[in-house]
Amino acid sequence: MRFALTDEQRQFGAAVHDLLSDADVPGAARAWAAGDHAPGVAIWRALAKSGVTGLAVPESCGGLGAHPVDLVVACEELGRHPVPGPVAESIAAVPALLAALPASKTEGQIREWLTGLADGDLIGSIALPPAVPYALDGDMAGLVLHADLDQDEAAMTIRQAAAGVRYESADRARRLVRAEPGQPVATGPAAAAAARRTVSYGTLASAALLLGAGRGMLEATTRHAKTREQFGRPIGSFQAVKHALADVLIGLEFARPLLYAAAIALGASAPTAARDISAARVACADAAQGAARVALQVHGAIGYTLECDVSLWLAKVRSLSSNWGSQAEHRAAVLTALTSHALTGEQTGAWS
Repeated sequence: MRFALTDEQRQFGAAVHDLLSDADVPGAARAWAAGDHAPGVAIWRALAKSGVTGLAVPESCGGLGAHPVDLVVACEELGRHPVPGPVAESIAAVPALLAALPASKTEGQIREWLTGLADGDLIGSIALPPAVPYALDGDMAGLVLHADLDQDEAAMTIRQAAAGVRYESADRARRLVRAEPGQPVATGPAAAAAARRTVSYGTLASAALLLGAGRGMLEATTRHAKTREQFGRPIGSFQAVKHALADVLIGLEFARPLLYAAAIALGASAPTAARDISAARVACADAAQGAARVALQVHGAIGYTLECDVSLWLAKVRSLSSNWGSQAEHRAAVLTALTSHALTGEQTGAWS
């Protein structure tokens, strides 16, 4: 299996990176944390013009209908730059859910929502308890959806929801909102299948965001190590610092193939997709957490301060690592999948 990106995918990632490099993303994240969403929404609209917000939206609704690998490429860049807002939810999970729903009496409304998501006129969020108990930034999202994953398939109902009680997050640029279920959008086994697919897309996107956040911290820490001097020379010249940064790079590079493999499995609706996504999520979160530890060690106490951009990634990695499932839950999912296959003798892909 080939995991290398195509030229078009690399160019797309570079274009998203250039767009975000020219924008004041850290400033927008700080404004978002203070309750001013305008700078962040402006970045979302710029991303919409580049097609990012329409990646998971079908072409018939003004989107790109792109492959999950393309979604991963974009989300890694969105994590590399600490873009505020419900990124995994609005760009991946919500459009994947709406696109998977069968035709119904609400089909016209669903198409309208999908078109708004693609155009950047609408930001979406979702709560899928118990996996995703709160709707991220549900108090400012134009569309909030809710589905209880513990319900039986026959009774599964996806509903439009209103924003309820708001809770603070470890990341000041994130607001956790209790979704109050309202008007039903879809129900029954088809709704249950769409909800499961939504969890896969949201988890994959969160893994890509974590990988990107780790990459962003590594780049920021490397720049700091080249300019911060101690004992008359840059701290980046010390062997201990070099080794720590090299370990971070290795962790990130080892996680990336798992992320691409999971995206390929999801795009092919492979039976191993859920397992592969959990494995990618574990690897990307571990790599990002390793990058966070080294970033803080190299920056010292200044890394904690709100004035230091590294603090934006530190908080984001901590929050993302527990969203769309914890590390323990994803490790357990991988273990269950591997041991069940070993017991039944099934041959289910590259891990068998």
